[in-house]
Amino acid sequence: MTDSLPSTRLDKWLWAARFYKTRQLAADSIKGGHVTVNGVRAKPARTVKLGDRIGVRKPPFDFDIEVLELRERRVSAVEAQKMYVETRESIDTREQLRLTLRNQSQQIMYDTRKPDKRERRHGRERKRGG
Repeated sequence: MTDSLPSTRLDKWLWAARFYKTRQLAADSIKGGHVTVNGVRAKPARTVKLGDRIGVRKPPFDFDIEVLELRERRVSAVEAQKMYVETRESIDTREQLRLTLRNQSQQIMYDTRKPDKRERRHGRERKRGG
């Protein structure tokens, strides 16, 4: 019995939608458990159909998307964005995480100068335990 609905392989679709640079990276991510289809962990050869919900975890961000178009060939970034729609919750969560990470990076104070002779001596003494 053949399925009359159009479908494509998950790894091909993720590559065509520009979530990954290569099909191999997409397949490796799927095998690693970073991709779910309709809430279930998937395999690279899993077929994707219109309306499927795909969860993609690309640390530190998570994407929750719905498939709107099926393609097996890679297209431009503008065309690729038309292949899916991201849920409002996913966008809000990702934006909140982006702001949190940006604020954390601004709070870290880096010492931009090298230690002088006295500071090097004290560092060596601390290292030796003296």
